[in-house]
Amino acid sequence: MSRFPRSRALPRVVALTVAAVAAASVLTPAAALAAPDRAPSASGIVKTVAPTLVARATLSADHLEEGPPSGALASSANGRTGPWDGQVIPGFSAAIDNGDGTFWAQPDNGFGSKGNSADFLLRNYLVRPAWETAAGGAGAIEVERFISYNDRNGVLDFPIVGDGTEERLLTGADFDIESVVRAKDGTFWVGEEFGPFLLHFDAEGTLLEKPFSLDGAKSPQNPYLQGETPRVRASRGFEALAASKNGKFLYPIVEGSYADDSDLRRREVLEFDVKRGQYTGRTWSYQTDQEANVIGDAFLTKSDRLLIVERDDFEGDQAVTKRIYEVDLTRADAEGYLEKTLVVDALRIQNPDLIGDGDGYGTGAVYSLPVQSFETVVQLKDGRLLIGNDNNYPGNDARIAGTPDDTEFAVIDLQRARIEPSEITVVGHRGASGHRPEHTLAAYETAIVQCADYIEPDVVSTKDGVLVARHENEIGGTTDVSTRTEFADRRVTKTIDGARITGWFTEDFTLSELRTLRAKERLPQTRPANTAFDGLYLVPTLDEVIDLARHSVSCDGRPVGVYPETKHPTYFDSIGLSLEEPLAAALQANGMDRADAPVILQSFEVANLVELNELTDVSIAQLVSPSGRPYDFIAAGDPRTYKDLVTPAGLAEIATYADGVGLEKSVMIPRTPAGNLGTPTPVIADAHAAGLSVHGWTFRLENQFLPVEFRSSTDPNAPGDLAGEIRVFLEQGMDGLFSDQPGVAVATVG
Repeated sequence: MSRFPRSRALPRVVALTVAAVAAASVLTPAAALAAPDRAPSASGIVKTVAPTLVARATLSADHLEEGPPSGALASSANGRTGPWDGQVIPGFSAAIDNGDGTFWAQPDNGFGSKGNSADFLLRNYLVRPAWETAAGGAGAIEVERFISYNDRNGVLDFPIVGDGTEERLLTGADFDIESVVRAKDGTFWVGEEFGPFLLHFDAEGTLLEKPFSLDGAKSPQNPYLQGETPRVRASRGFEALAASKNGKFLYPIVEGSYADDSDLRRREVLEFDVKRGQYTGRTWSYQTDQEANVIGDAFLTKSDRLLIVERDDFEGDQAVTKRIYEVDLTRADAEGYLEKTLVVDALRIQNPDLIGDGDGYGTGAVYSLPVQSFETVVQLKDGRLLIGNDNNYPGNDARIAGTPDDTEFAVIDLQRARIEPSEITVVGHRGASGHRPEHTLAAYETAIVQCADYIEPDVVSTKDGVLVARHENEIGGTTDVSTRTEFADRRVTKTIDGARITGWFTEDFTLSELRTLRAKERLPQTRPANTAFDGLYLVPTLDEVIDLARHSVSCDGRPVGVYPETKHPTYFDSIGLSLEEPLAAALQANGMDRADAPVILQSFEVANLVELNELTDVSIAQLVSPSGRPYDFIAAGDPRTYKDLVTPAGLAEIATYADGVGLEKSVMIPRTPAGNLGTPTPVIADAHAAGLSVHGWTFRLENQFLPVEFRSSTDPNAPGDLAGEIRVFLEQGMDGLFSDQPGVAVATVG
């Protein structure tokens, strides 16, 4: 029997931020805590350290540098159409700290493809940010000069755009440069994607040697490709490149998975010996949070410690993953992947000094970098981190819709803000389902940004036995399956827990088939704003949800917990797709099957929780509805009801296999016939007397879900006083709660 957490610390400071966010009905990232430093205050309460924005500078998206016109074939976007009368700077994909206030900042190949970037000159710019800080400042990036990458020595043995010219300037049609480091001798090593190649330039930008190829792994754009099947996907080469402190080794990372890799979440880290000019044969495997995520940049901070930028391709409020993880090249998990630790979630960075406030989405009391291409991380000499973006000019508009994103540098102090915690467990109900379609990684990440302690996936099975997160096994209302003609014949009628249901069911789809679907909002009339995200996100596996949680840090400095609910376990047993064994195996594979793991397993049935109590060491919660009976009781002929489970005798029995109960709100405080809160029952006190913690469900913002006295109007979908309702239940001794709006809950309990 494991300990059910009675409370989880939540930050008062962050709660105030989330309260302001909730009042505005706008999702703004609520807090950050990365690589937390935990220190006792004078009162003995543990405080935690959160990454904090301390400086920021931008370069106008429309800035042009001297040179021939560029962008003749670039795609028009955000009111900008090429060609432009000079050289565009489409953001920076890599940077080098010179230690004197200047940086070398390198754009990529220009306008996104080999075919439209022949008029874009490959350069490395020397820039000097005039930082905006708490003391003020211009907040502008000044371009001082540049070097042009060239092949004036005639090193290359394949055609380039500059053939026949004296300078042989390199363009975005020749190479897709994405990353850069500087050697001890002042030369530059550049990571490239068309090869993928490692390119070696002198201090003035002249190519010194032939490109260094990755043996056995070419991309479709490789100029030496001769009948080989490309292993490196298009534009998925060396986006990231790090160098050892002694300069002896380079560490390029393949941005995406290899085309022939069975694990689409695997990314390969390689080692290159600079002196010998060859790969050493040492490689490491890094696993992304999602299959589609890519590696944006890398930086070696000290011996064997590598910072890795992992990002998705979404921007603005659609963004899910903009993170910096640290890996130790000497440590791997049981599956052979580098163990990664969250350093910064770039969607939630404290900004108490309001640096850049008012510059669009993600600025304000909490700062985020919600750009599509988060592609720069550099550890500065004082230990702070520089982060930045490639703005894919003119296409990205993460900050202000319809306006191209500026190029942006931000400096993050990992040791600045300290947060003092309070108590009460907050669970993101199916993620932050009031803000994003439920049971998507976007909903779970939003819950984490809003400071939830736990995220809650409902668990069902696919045809091939893979556990996935869906509210029900019937997915007609939560995915776009009804629009997919190839699956029209999968629509059937089944009896699930005694009810006849017509639709499409997860157990009739393999995981690969399910992955072709996209999630959509389940309650579009209630949450019309969520429909803006329909069609964007995959159905996640339980493994992905667990990985997201265990690689995240909540605002109180602890790992984010995961609170899986097994759905229809008796039914799934009856069709040979038991949920319990694969669930226990998933916890074990992720190192989460231990008594102190932040995991709580829950179900409305009883027998499967008894079984899980034998299979695992994690905490268990018995869910209780206000009426009816657990379905396994019905199947077994057991006459007991949920009301019997919450008697003192029933709670004492629950305590033999569980650590807590999840009670529907009316079980704790029934409503009167008029719809007001009535007289509380003794169930919370009785549960505590039995040694059980109490979590209540589900606390929602809309009037239709609130007691009459907390409704704002007669509009059932308008927001009411959720905080007021929560406070009443907390006064009765409830230990935690599930909420579709975890930000409001956090602000209330704080």
